[in-house]
Amino acid sequence: MRIYGWMFVALALAACDDGADPTGDPLAVDQGASPTDGSPPTDAFQDGAPGDATADGATATDDGAPPADLGPRDGGPAPDAESDLGALDAGPLGEPAPLPSPPQTGAVSAGGFASSPVCGACHTAAAGAQALRDGAGRAVGPFDLWQSSMMANSARDPLWRATMSAEVATNPGAEALIEAKCLNCHAPAGWRAAGDGADVGLLDAASPEGQIARDGVNCTTCHQIPAEGLGSEAVFSGQWAAGDAPVAYGPHANPFANPMVSNSGFTPVQADHVTESVLCSSCHVLETPTLDDTATPTGHTLLEQATFLEWRNSAFEADGVTCQACHLPSDDADGDPIRTAIARRPNGGDFPQVAARAPIGRHLLVGGNTLILQVLRDFGAELATQAPREAFEATLAATRDSLASAARLELSPLTPVGDGVELSITVHNQTGHKLPSGFPSRRVWLHLTALDAAGAVVFESGRPDAEGRLLVGDAVADFERAGGPVQGPHQTIDRPDQVQVWAAQMCDPQGQPTWRLLRGSAYCRDNRLLPRGWRADHPDGPATAPTGVADDPDFQPGADTVIYRLPARTARVEAVLHHQPLDARFAAELFLLDTPEIRALRYYLARVDQTPAVIARAAADR
Repeated sequence: MRIYGWMFVALALAACDDGADPTGDPLAVDQGASPTDGSPPTDAFQDGAPGDATADGATATDDGAPPADLGPRDGGPAPDAESDLGALDAGPLGEPAPLPSPPQTGAVSAGGFASSPVCGACHTAAAGAQALRDGAGRAVGPFDLWQSSMMANSARDPLWRATMSAEVATNPGAEALIEAKCLNCHAPAGWRAAGDGADVGLLDAASPEGQIARDGVNCTTCHQIPAEGLGSEAVFSGQWAAGDAPVAYGPHANPFANPMVSNSGFTPVQADHVTESVLCSSCHVLETPTLDDTATPTGHTLLEQATFLEWRNSAFEADGVTCQACHLPSDDADGDPIRTAIARRPNGGDFPQVAARAPIGRHLLVGGNTLILQVLRDFGAELATQAPREAFEATLAATRDSLASAARLELSPLTPVGDGVELSITVHNQTGHKLPSGFPSRRVWLHLTALDAAGAVVFESGRPDAEGRLLVGDAVADFERAGGPVQGPHQTIDRPDQVQVWAAQMCDPQGQPTWRLLRGSAYCRDNRLLPRGWRADHPDGPATAPTGVADDPDFQPGADTVIYRLPARTARVEAVLHHQPLDARFAAELFLLDTPEIRALRYYLARVDQTPAVIARAAADR
């Protein structure tokens, strides 16, 4: 086996594991633990009503102002009370500037891996070939569709670069651990090709290894992950190793191997696991170590993301609906099965020996990140992207389509109750994992507007501004500002400063909220919508369990209901479910720090449309 430098990360994590769960399951979450073992106090998050406990045990005031002792976290400078820390193009940093552009990626090989142009020579549609087109003639080549995905650009992603730089700045002396942990999954092929000692400088290198690293999660990453150990702790957190000889695992038996071997050096091998969800398990179950203020391991670990475990504990797994079924569908845009030759000649013609086959997965790999896709589209030269603008436009459209199928809203009738009216909204999660899933900068929330008979607004909760910050009236909510109080969750909403947000909030070992990944030891709130079919008694139940919802009886697998108490003159209600890959509070806390990568992120974000994406809309009339 080819063994790579990630092993020292695994050893470092093992050395930190003396505070692991006594059952021996490092993914278990002890819901009843005390703050001394890293779990938050049980009252860490209430619904934010006046007099309720806030994140640090203090009380909120009627006007929503933060408690006096809830100051900035993680050692960042105290925010200026007169400045708007949510404004991406303002503040003490002045005019940010992007980082220097790295070299473009060419057709190179190194360390048993290759860059995507090596594969794209045959696995793209061409004008002179019939291969890799669906029944309507649309290009379905793997490179054609992958090149504008977040997977292809995972190592160029300026949000990831900024977040990694914040972790390094917060934890001096832990650079090697942090960069290895991040590069392991964001630049897996290039980082492995570079070997032990590679650091973030690899992302700007002109070397073959650097070019492959900027390829992100590329062809020779996923198609070289062996089946052994997939779906087990042995390979979680990116702990996979390629075999000794370069191969390309695929779903097709008896592949015509000579062209691939002669043109790329890789041997095609039939393997069923490439069409199964376990292929995704290595990087989509990720634990990170917890460090204290001196960058010393505390003995805790945080389950940073558990998307594969969430899927495995869902009705989707039971029904045989794989990750690939949604993210690499084998049907075309019309819903018809794709059957085509899987490769064509490098000169543009068809291989006579290559017959049409199925399945052919469309390498769309879309999720919900409309924000960074816009940055990649608009700043391709600065970020050295391979995909043309129109490819990013297509991926953005597919991402919006994916979000539109992620959830649906169910509104009850508007019912007179006391001196007002009441409405319940149920959000149904239609994905095979939590909504949102993945890195804890993501959130979903409800924007509700109540109108009277003349169409005037009489109540509003959750309205975002153009930068994605939630407003109370026309002012940015205090909970959107660095150092402010923490919002929700809510069972009932009757004030405009209450917003129902579904998200995961990290806390440190003392139970205090944090927005630095390596300070997090547990989620003191995780009310993200569970997938349909989730079970507490499932083997993955403890790792994927929600927190902070014990007093919410309608928080159920697949759905959650929120009750709104509205003015009596309400005649119509309009509800919008929004999704945001970088919530405004996370951004405000990130922007307390000043690194070149953070400045670059601010520069990019200030120049794209930050309007939060819409998942679903619904309305009810009285």
